[in-house]
Amino acid sequence: MKRAYEYDYELISGAIPRILTEEEQTWEEAFEVDKDSWQYIKLLWGSNVPGSFAPERVLLAGIQSMYNMGYNVVEAEELIEEALKAREDEDQVELTRITARVFNLLNHAKKIEDHPYHQYNCYESFEQYEKSVRFPEYDTYDANRKEFYEKTYAGWVTQIIGAAVGTAIEGYTTANIKKVFGEVNGYVRKPSTYNDDITYELAFLEAFNKKGYEVSSIDIAEEWVARIPMGWSAEDIALKNIMLGIYPPESGYRSNPFREWIGAQMRGTVCGMAAPANPRLAARLAFKDGVVSHHNNGVIGEIFNAVMSSIAYVETDMRTIVKQAIEMIPKDSEYYTIIKFTLDTCEQSNTYGEAWSICEERYKEYNWIHAYPNASIEVIALYFSNNSFDKCINMICMMGQDVDCNAAQVATLFGIAYGLDDISEKWKSPLNDELLSYVRGYEKTTITRIAEFTVKAVRRAQEI
Repeated sequence: MKRAYEYDYELISGAIPRILTEEEQTWEEAFEVDKDSWQYIKLLWGSNVPGSFAPERVLLAGIQSMYNMGYNVVEAEELIEEALKAREDEDQVELTRITARVFNLLNHAKKIEDHPYHQYNCYESFEQYEKSVRFPEYDTYDANRKEFYEKTYAGWVTQIIGAAVGTAIEGYTTANIKKVFGEVNGYVRKPSTYNDDITYELAFLEAFNKKGYEVSSIDIAEEWVARIPMGWSAEDIALKNIMLGIYPPESGYRSNPFREWIGAQMRGTVCGMAAPANPRLAARLAFKDGVVSHHNNGVIGEIFNAVMSSIAYVETDMRTIVKQAIEMIPKDSEYYTIIKFTLDTCEQSNTYGEAWSICEERYKEYNWIHAYPNASIEVIALYFSNNSFDKCINMICMMGQDVDCNAAQVATLFGIAYGLDDISEKWKSPLNDELLSYVRGYEKTTITRIAEFTVKAVRRAQEI
């Protein structure tokens, strides 16, 4: 094997000096890099969601998230006003300095010892998780059955439907959605299948196809950096960590104030598809996938959706599915308190609106991209859906928050459980089997291709 110094010595030994012309010199490229860096820093302090134009200040929300996890962020909060002014003034020097300082303060924030967050258990491994819950047992599900393809294909179609309808209205409150759109019972604009949520599910499938049920978090992480050019919030931090050789689980929590946001929760159903009728296995896969970019409750959010999609292959009542999933969440986790409170509220409420009004107020300290308010929305929509796809999508849209993530994950359950026959053409026809993404190798593909790839990967894994 040739040593590193030998490669380097060959390179410099073969280099012949030459004088560059003005045109050949590349100093200008540095200015382009600086321009891109400045745009990124500005976006951290003020941007608009691409699909809905909802306003967001992601690093400000990161400060908020660290407090939600029980850390003292007062020093970082004191810099918010200065940061917003520097952004408004286009002061690149000052805003860049403040941004670095905020990340440093968050990385070294001290625990608030009596904060409620620290009353709950922190789940660092799946072995620890597995000992804390009881998974229901089902007969082995044979992925070679024709039904498996039909259910999985339907799950993907409904997931894309949910994402497409939700992308246009994410990031807004119930009151403002109702004010502008009234009751949302269909696409509010021509649907686009360009969706960043599916990005990470495709990377998971690539790793899973190669390694089957022995796939590791590192396998998934390397597919991320190989295929995904950019991310946002938790995924952005994770991608940067991985490229620096910081692998899971550290990639999910290091310098990542967004580690309990919705980014893992939004990709859980693919793990359930990979483990039909086997919620224990679905949870294990979701844990491996989740720690690439998230930690503790952020990972548990992915498990929540994974076990629901897994049991949707054999259970058909949505209220039963969500109740069973809640029982597969550790009772000493903070995540459990969120979804159990929501379920209890549903059982004491006459309508979904009544339940959401209570939960919306209770979880208002969490950013709209945080896992908690969105998990609450999922529980409410499934509980009150009466097994109606249209009714469920309407409720998810009207509750707002991270609508595309919620609608996509919950809609998948309907596709798996019931197939496509009861899904109205108003949802299906506009899609034209098209799927657009920025994942390398999947820039322009079809839903059919993704479904076939999923089924092929699962069948191969079951044979190993």
